[in-house]
Amino acid sequence: MEEGGWVVVCSASGMTNAHIIVGRLETEEIPTRLKYETAGTIYAITIDGLGEVKIMVPEECLERARIILSQTYDEEDLEWERTED
Repeated sequence: MEEGGWVVVCSASGMTNAHIIVGRLETEEIPTRLKYETAGTIYAITIDGLGEVKIMVPEECLERARIILSQTYDEEDLEWERTED
């Protein structure tokens, strides 16, 4: 799906999940837009597409966004977050 140079990179189930994905992309300086049906957010349901949120990025950022979202992290990757007591 394309809207004025913006394309869907992925879909999320609900606003909370969508904002987690948006945060990951925006941390990497990829602009985002959300597309969703208002009824799904009002009633917080995910039936037949209601509650589904589409995360959109500029077309020129699509490949980089896919790579970023495909990366996973484990405990070893987060060593720098641990503090010594």
